[in-house]
Amino acid sequence: MSRTTTALVLTEINGPFELREIQLNSINPDEALVEIHATGICHTDLSCADGTLPGAPGAVLGHEGAGVVLEVGSAVRSVASGDKVLLSFSHCESCGPCVSGHPAYCYDFNLRNFGGKRPDGTSAVVKQDGETQTAVFSQFFGQSSFARHALVHKSTLVKVPPETNLALLAPLGCGIQTGAGAVMNTLNVREGSALAVFGVGSVGMSAVLAGKMRRAKTIIAVDLQPARLELAKRLGATHTILGSGDVVGEIRKICPPVGVDFAVDCTGNTAVIKTMIDALGTKGRGATAGAPGFGAHVSVDVMEHLTYGKEYVGCCEGDSLPSKFIPELIEMHAKGQLPLEELVTFYDIKDYEKALDDSKTGKALKAVLKWE
Repeated sequence: MSRTTTALVLTEINGPFELREIQLNSINPDEALVEIHATGICHTDLSCADGTLPGAPGAVLGHEGAGVVLEVGSAVRSVASGDKVLLSFSHCESCGPCVSGHPAYCYDFNLRNFGGKRPDGTSAVVKQDGETQTAVFSQFFGQSSFARHALVHKSTLVKVPPETNLALLAPLGCGIQTGAGAVMNTLNVREGSALAVFGVGSVGMSAVLAGKMRRAKTIIAVDLQPARLELAKRLGATHTILGSGDVVGEIRKICPPVGVDFAVDCTGNTAVIKTMIDALGTKGRGATAGAPGFGAHVSVDVMEHLTYGKEYVGCCEGDSLPSKFIPELIEMHAKGQLPLEELVTFYDIKDYEKALDDSKTGKALKAVLKWE
């Protein structure tokens, strides 16, 4: 049976969002129907809305959903009706990376998360015009959780305890696990090492906190907003650098003679990525966690890369296995190591325009829409 619900719909590329009624398709065997209680706003949502990443007019975006399961398809085993869940990214669960514990590198990642349709080619959301149904760009990251109800692919579902604060923990599904995972999984930052974090929004701030948990001796936060640098210093950064200056020179003063052991770019800006690579020291390892859009390129000084033994790698979703890593992040929060209260600003869904504006301007580090 199909269901009508309310969603935050992208009216056109680089245009406004509107609250509209949408029609959910019938549930598939590999899906759960989830009542969404809260959704984090991620930079990736904004990039799809402005055309940097794939999107379409009428799209239902949202990929940091949290809610309660109402119904499950016949192939869903991990959750049952009534369970609280956090939602993460979609993956096939059967390719080499998926079965080896690295589903963020699923062979079908881009198709499943940016394709705007189910893996079987049908649409989770349809537009009904008389007897004619039109497919709507949906099941974004397997969920499209900018809606009161969502048909969610089973791979995105992470069951959480009944007492879980869904609104506060919703961002764990993407932004927080990306930043923390970049440091803990992709870079595997060592105790006593030096780490630079470029861009301290919610992803970068999570990287700073993860660096502190890994006991990095030096944690350098780089950003254009002084207020964010102040918060990064309070949360664990040992040094801060305003990104408008000679960033590489400043980093080399802090970590002479050539730079840091580890670095992560959370901006997706190609000029910043180039700066990050230049700031790596001998045997330094850097990772990109921010998405610049398809087709972006960065030049590398090959001889410097070669003679200093530098590494530059990609980092998707913090190379996390959500079913394992998200519970670990919840435990870190419970221990006071991941103070999400410092990062999250809540908005009632009726105030979605302010939430989106505050996300774009950086006024809100991590905006969370509350649907209840």
